[in-house]
Amino acid sequence: MSHYTATIKWRRDDQSFLDDNYSRGHIWEFDGGLSVPASASPDIVPLPKSVAENVDPEEAFVASLSSCHMLFFLSIAAKKGYVVDKYTDSATGDMAKNDQGKIAITQIILHPEVEFSGDRQPTAEQIERLHEQSHQRCFIANSVRTDVSVQPVG
Repeated sequence: MSHYTATIKWRRDDQSFLDDNYSRGHIWEFDGGLSVPASASPDIVPLPKSVAENVDPEEAFVASLSSCHMLFFLSIAAKKGYVVDKYTDSATGDMAKNDQGKIAITQIILHPEVEFSGDRQPTAEQIERLHEQSHQRCFIANSVRTDVSVQPVG
């Protein structure tokens, strides 16, 4: 099977540490050479200890699920002869206590809006089926206990 890696880098430099006032800003490095500025969420670690402009793990979790779903949707649509011109998803994730009383991302809702072109246009039922198949195949959705639902837009 496949193996995936990410390198997470943080440095204290001259920041104080024991007083809990250090920056949570850090870097995610991926095998293709991309570096992504990351941080704790300002919702969890208040500014200025977090970096609002950086990606936080919770956002990345929601984005990875949305991206996985989209990639399967595009692949399945192409195999069925539907031309997708545009796919936009304003995905959301909610953090709350789970059934074990632990703080977790307990729900992710995908809101995909898809535009098709060409002579072959899928019906609303066919689009719903494409989303169902995409959700069933998404590796990320199959890997988590989070309740993931898809609510297409349009």
